[in-house]
This record gives sequence, structure tokens and C-alpha cells, in this order.
Amino acid sequence: MTFNMLILGSLAYVALLFAVAFWAERRAMRGRAGWLRGPVIYTLSLSIYCTAWTFYGAVGSAARNGLEFVAIYSGPTLVLVGWWVLLRKLVRIGRAQRITSIADLISSRYGKSPFLGGLVTLLAVVGITPYIALQLQSITLSFAAFSGRGPEDVNDIALLSAIGLAVFTIVFGTRNLDVNERHSGIVTAIALEALVKLVALLAVGAFVVWGVAGGPAATYAMIEASPIADWQMQPARWLGVTFLSAAAFLCLPRMFQVLVVENSDERHLATASWAFPLYLFAMSLFVVPIAVAGLTYLPAGSNPDLFVLTVPLSRGQDELAMLAFLGGFSSATSMVIVAAIALATMISNHIVVPLWLSLGRGQGATMSGDVRHLIIGARRAAIVGLLALGYVYFRTSGGGAFLASIGLISFCGIAQVVPALLGGIFWRGATRVGAGAGLTLGFAIWAWTLFLPSVGDGTVLGAQIMADGPFGVGWLRPQALFGIDGIDPLLHTLVWSMAFNTAAFLAGSLLSRASPLERVQGAAMVNVFRHAAGPRGASSAPVEAEDLLLMAQRILGAREAQRLFQSAASAQGKLGYLPDVTPDFVEMLERQLAGSVGAATAHAMVGQITGGAILSVEQLMRVADETAQIMEYSARLEAQSDELTRTARQLRDANDKLTRLSIQKDAFLSQISHELRTPMTSIRAFSEILRDGADMAPDQRARFSGVIHDEARRLTRLLDDLLDLGVLEAGQVSLRLDAVTLGDVIDRAVASAGELTRLEIRRDRARERVRIETDPDRLSQVFINLIGNAVKYCDADRPVLTIRVRPSGQGWDVDFSDNGSGVPRAQQDMIFEKFARAGDTDAAGGAGLGLAICREIMARLGGDIAYLPGQSGAAFRVHVPTRLGASSGKAAAE
Repeated sequence: MTFNMLILGSLAYVALLFAVAFWAERRAMRGRAGWLRGPVIYTLSLSIYCTAWTFYGAVGSAARNGLEFVAIYSGPTLVLVGWWVLLRKLVRIGRAQRITSIADLISSRYGKSPFLGGLVTLLAVVGITPYIALQLQSITLSFAAFSGRGPEDVNDIALLSAIGLAVFTIVFGTRNLDVNERHSGIVTAIALEALVKLVALLAVGAFVVWGVAGGPAATYAMIEASPIADWQMQPARWLGVTFLSAAAFLCLPRMFQVLVVENSDERHLATASWAFPLYLFAMSLFVVPIAVAGLTYLPAGSNPDLFVLTVPLSRGQDELAMLAFLGGFSSATSMVIVAAIALATMISNHIVVPLWLSLGRGQGATMSGDVRHLIIGARRAAIVGLLALGYVYFRTSGGGAFLASIGLISFCGIAQVVPALLGGIFWRGATRVGAGAGLTLGFAIWAWTLFLPSVGDGTVLGAQIMADGPFGVGWLRPQALFGIDGIDPLLHTLVWSMAFNTAAFLAGSLLSRASPLERVQGAAMVNVFRHAAGPRGASSAPVEAEDLLLMAQRILGAREAQRLFQSAASAQGKLGYLPDVTPDFVEMLERQLAGSVGAATAHAMVGQITGGAILSVEQLMRVADETAQIMEYSARLEAQSDELTRTARQLRDANDKLTRLSIQKDAFLSQISHELRTPMTSIRAFSEILRDGADMAPDQRARFSGVIHDEARRLTRLLDDLLDLGVLEAGQVSLRLDAVTLGDVIDRAVASAGELTRLEIRRDRARERVRIETDPDRLSQVFINLIGNAVKYCDADRPVLTIRVRPSGQGWDVDFSDNGSGVPRAQQDMIFEKFARAGDTDAAGGAGLGLAICREIMARLGGDIAYLPGQSGAAFRVHVPTRLGASSGKAAAE
């Protein structure tokens, strides 16, 4: 197979991954995720643990170190089978606290500390860089082996692979800001890659056993005659690798991403606890036969890391070798994609945004969505930067290290998070000081003793430092700390780093005092199955809901923020968009923002507005957990008090509204009597004149007849409005459905409204060319009423009415906004009532039935109409569904 054919096959496979990811993402966006978020896809997504390190490196490790590679798989198996409760606790905490990454979990646990979040992020970036380089190295080596060229001749492949992976990750990993929306496209593509690499490894293994060795018996005999049969277990090394693999399964950013963040149902863990160990068993089933076949049949000096490829190639099995190549390619690319997403999220949430806030850029009322654009841009830049770092490490290290060795370097680095992680979710006494001290000391030892020596021979640490220590201090030699040498370098680093890390964590926690917020977060996470986090308590400064809405719009965007605030207001029993700023509401808002920018950053941004939070006595009692009975009784009393307060507020609001309705009703009856009496008086008077004026001139008779006709029409319109409202409220209206263009309905309303000489109407006709199925007469009636209201009530010197059409869910929003003074805030919750009129009622005239009729019409059409507060003038939003649902249409017809 030619090199060009290899490139063509790789591009075709990448195109397939793009197609699958696009399909899955579009399906999820339409609300049809279904099995895409089921236990099978979730279990397969965990396969990113099996990177090129295991696909290629496990065979190389078996050829060099016998069965030691099994420890790579035994660690995750022990976690899934024996520590299922730990995984369930992590998933529950992730959902309760809206955790976005491993750094966010550590930061949130220890008082939402920006320092710890940034520290874990930096450690993860440094620790994962060798692993990204490993994947690029595996791709380069596989291209070289397949094409028959030297590795140095295909180094450009590593660069092209890094660029392609960056593009794929940016397209599918940074489209949504809220990570709780989940990356269905990427996860589905990873599940496909999981199947490809499993099938590829099993196919090569089956070929070796039955096509090369001649059957299971012959294979066993070949293994007995190989050097692998003489392998002797080193218990310390075995335990060390098992611990590192278990720690990596929990703490690697990519594993935390799929294990916790991408988990859509806690019950999926039950399936993964037995299904993923079976997957690992299948991946390791033929590792030893392939390693033995390579040692037996390939020339001496062949690279064991590439036996999965070179054994089929040596036997002329180009198609099988191509499948093996795609399996290794899948192993490498899936790891890089998810790792880049996880690390980019950590970088944006715990480094970029905190720095942005510290510079004072997070304060003030700036444009909606500016934080959102900052974060998405930062994540895209971080993805490119991470792939560039991996490529630089690959070129700097020379790419000569064994794949398994590079993987264990990363595992040992990320394992430094274990004390802070486990101590944080199981020990309420753990503190931020202890976590920071342990992480810093452990990671410094790892970097000095293992990471820096791996960056090329003498590139960072020269031979003299390695032999004599810095400045001749022998007990600081990187691989012989405190003068203890002769130990395996990996075990040497693991023992010293974890020992100092754990000791510093315990000492720092015992000698320091947790802040109140740390205690609250500790209680919430340690006892996550018992209760959720309590309310924040009252803020130290008065806060307006408008300020919080403005901040939320900057992060979530205007539409999502307004929907969130409206939902909270409805839950409080209030109408409109702005809820009361209660402790519960502030806590809920912070949790929602945490899904986009992380818990620590969300806490900092909310704190800038609220001025910080004061913890209640009840919370401190709960944190101390001194008397469970008192705490429970106090919580019950507080809940009852809150309920009574909320009920009293609702009754007070209802009473105020009833009072205003009563006043409006009296005014309505007075107005109706006036509206009825005036035309009837005119009709009676002029009809009597016509009756008694036999010799009246023709032109005078015509004028009097015209007055009678006009007054009769006026009386008819009023009666029609009353009857129309009664029919609509009784649900007896019949709809005439038709497929029309929304712009045509608006044209019809503008033409029918009349009296528009003083009103300038601004429209974007291109956006109005959308097809809908509705009752055009009824919808036009709504539009005519809104245009007529602008004519009556807009008090600007040059009245302007702007009509905007934009997509919204399964339909379209049509906004009517003028440049007048708008509806007074006190009247905004009354304007859709039957007896209500806003503004100068004497000047406006009418009986105040128009908006009530509009509300009933839109309810029958399956949409709604609402007043938009906070605009420059009066603004109404009409939501028109694209197609009237069958149930709605039937109900309306009945």
C-alpha cells in the first residue's frame, strides 16, 4: 500500500468521524438524543482511557516487561468494581454543584478558590503535555512503519495531525458554552472510535493466533518458548503502576470529562461498572500473543511498540494492517480531542476569566454576551495552544522514549490531585491551605524527578545535574532524592511525591482553619447523598434584580438569561421577568453560571455585585454539625417561615391586583356606559330630526344619515369586541388554518390599521419571509391591535414602531417596540386584563379590551403574547408557532 493511499484512507476516516459527529449533534439539538445519551455510548466513551499508549504501548510493554501491562488495566477495573460508590459520589457532586472539570471540583470544594482552580489547571496542562506528545508520536511511528520511511521523514504528519485535531475539537467542542449541554457529537464519535480500535486489536490478535501461530495450542507453546515466560513480577512496581492507573482513571481531565461531566444519568455507572472492565479485558486479550509473534517472526531490533502494525505487514496483510492503523489512529485522536476540550474549559474558567476579572473588566454594564464571547474565544485559543505544546514536546523529546514510559510520566503527574480530591469529598476537615500545600509540593517533586529529565537528553537538566545534583548538592539528585538511589525512577517519584503531598495536605489541613464557605462546601460534598447545599444567606449589600440580570446576560446571552429570570419569578409567584433577590435565588443563579464559567469564577462574579455573602447561623450550625436534631428543627421552622412569607407576599400581591382590578372594573363599566350611551343618544337624536324634518334639504338629510351610520358602526365595533372576547374565553372559536408567509400577515395588518400618517414603521422584510400555518385573520387582528396601540399611546415627537422577526424554538418571535415612554411599571402586570387600559385613557379612548382579546387569540393559536420590560419604549413580543399543533387545533376547533 502506497503512502498516498494511507493518507487517503486517513482522510476518509476523519471525514466519517466528522459526519458522525455532525449527525449526532444535530439529532441532540432537535431533542432526539435518545440512545446517544444511553449507557452503551457512555460506557464506550470511557474507552478514551485506551489511548495509543495501550493500543500500541501495551504490546511494547509486554515484549519488554512481560505481564506488567496488565496493571494498566487492573487499576480502572478495581475502581469500577470496588469503588463504584466513589464514582457515584463524584457524579452526584458534579450534578449538584454543576462541576465543569477536575479543577472546578477542587476549587469548588475548597471555598471556590480561584487559586486552587488555576493551580490544578497549570498542573494538568504540564502533566498532559507528554501524553498529547505520545499520541502524535504514535501517529508518526505508525505512518513511518506503514510507508517504510524513517520517523524523521514523516514528522510533518505530526504537525498536520495536530492541526486537524485542533480544527475538529474547536468545531465540536466549543459550540456550546454550558458544558451541561454536553458534547453529543464528540461523545458519539468517540464511541465509534472505541469500536474501531477494539475490532482492530481483536482482528490482529485473531490473525496472530490462527493465521500465524496455527491455533491456541501452538500459540501457548510459542509463548512458553519466548522470553515473556521468564518474567518475574516485581510487587512494588506492580502496585505502583496499578495505583497510577487507578488515579489516572479518576483524575485525568479527559476521564473526568466523560466520567462525570458528560454523564447524563447516574444509573449509567451501573452498566459501566461491569461493561467497561469487559472492554478492557477484550483490549488486553491478544496483547501477549501479538508481542510474542513480533519477537519470534520479526527481525531483531524491531520496535515492539509497532508490532500491532508490523506483524500483519510482514505477512502481506495490508488490509488488516490498515485496520490496525485506523485502530491506533482512533486511540490517539479520541484522547487528544477530549483532553483538549477538558483542558480548554479549565484554562478559560480558572485562568483567563479570573485574570479578566482581576483587571476590572468584569464590572460595569457592557454589551450582552461579552463574557460568553471571551470564554469561547479563550477555549479555542487554548485548544490550539495545547496541541502546539504537545507538538513542541514531541519534537523536543526526540520521540525516542517508549510509549508506555511516556504515559506513566503523565499518570504520575496527574496523580498528585488524589489527596486533595479524596480528602475533599470524604473529610470535612480538609482545608484550602492543606490542598494547596500538598498539590504544590507533590507536583514540584514530580516535575523535578520525572518530568524534566524526560524532556530530551540534557535539554533541560544536564548530565552533571543528573549525576551530582544542582550546585553539587547530591541529596537533590533528580532520581536519587535524599541519597537513596537504585530505585526504579517511576517508583522513586511516586513514593516521594505522594508521601510529601499527603503529609503536606494533612498538616496544612490540621494546622489551618477552614473558612465558613469551605465548611459549607465541605458539608455539601461529603454529605452529598444526605442533603444539598443550603442557601447562601443574605447579601451584605442591597442588590437589584436588574443588576444580576445584566450580569447573567453577559455570560448566558439575553434570551437564556431572561428565560432563567422569568422562570425564577414564576416560581416566586410573580409576573414579569424580575424575581425577588432572595438567598435561594442568588444560590440558584450562581449554580447556573457555574455550568458556563466554573464554580469559582461564578462565585467571584456574583460576589462583585452582591458584595459577598454572610452565612446564616443555621448554616454554621449545619457545618459544625453539633446537634442534628436542633439543625433539623431549625431548618423545618425556617422552611415554614419562608413558606408563610412567600404565601403572605402572594396574598398581598393578589389583593393589590384585585383592588386595581376593582378600580379598573368600575372605570370599565363607566366607560362602557359612556361608550354605549353616546352613540345611542346621537342615533336617537338625529333619527328624530329626520323623522320630524319632512321638508329637510337633501344634503342635510344625507349628513344626518351619515352621523347615524357612523355611530351605529361604532356601537357595533364595541359589541363585537365584547362578544369576541366572550367567545374566545369560552373556547368556542373556530380557526381557519392556512399556510401563509409571516410578512404577508404583517403587511395586511399595517394596511388595515389605518391612521398611520404620524407613525413611522421600520421592518426587515427579508427576515419576515418565513412560512407558517395559522389563522391569518386572527393573527392579523393581533398585529392590528398592537399597531393601533402604538398610534394611540406612543408619545414621542416622531413616533417610530419597529417590527422585528427572529426564530425562537419551534416558531418565531415578532417584536413590536416603539420609541415612546412605555407602559408604567405599576401597570405592566395589568395590561392584558379585561378592564385595564394603560396611559392616558381619556386621550386614547376605547374600552380596554384589545390586549385581552390578543392574549386569548394567541392562546388559541398555540403561541403567546407578553410585554417586554426594560426596553426604551413600549415593547410587546408575540410568539407564533411554525405550525399549530394537532392538540391545540383540535381544542380550538371544539
